[in-house]
Amino acid sequence: MKKLIIINGPNLNLLGKREPEIYGYKTFEEYYKEMQAKFDDIQLDYFQSNIEGELIDKLHEVGFSYDGIILNAGAYTHTSVGIGDAVAGIKTPVVEVHISNTYSREEFRHQSYIAPNAKGIIIGFGLKSYELAINSLILK
Repeated sequence: MKKLIIINGPNLNLLGKREPEIYGYKTFEEYYKEMQAKFDDIQLDYFQSNIEGELIDKLHEVGFSYDGIILNAGAYTHTSVGIGDAVAGIKTPVVEVHISNTYSREEFRHQSYIAPNAKGIIIGFGLKSYELAINSLILK
């Protein structure tokens, strides 16, 4: 059984409440349960933190034992050399995900410290971005 984990960064715990015109009205917990049901043939875990160091620690923890990581580092994508270095330092493939199209937003969101070491990037498809990332990691 494949083992994947979704790691979400800052403010993603506010999905369903925060800027619903950008991020939608569904909480991530609701969406995660849907993904667990849809992909019941894989182990799909979830972790969220607003703290940069906790995200790095989780990447270190799972980065050698999981089959794939779906990472939405939120605003840390554009600011955290440390998270970028953590992705570079692990063996597990990472797919960078963003709910909104970061290139249609503020210019600072056009930079990613994760992208150079990610297997791929999926942006702008709402919560469906996570499902696309899961499929990219389980399909050969």
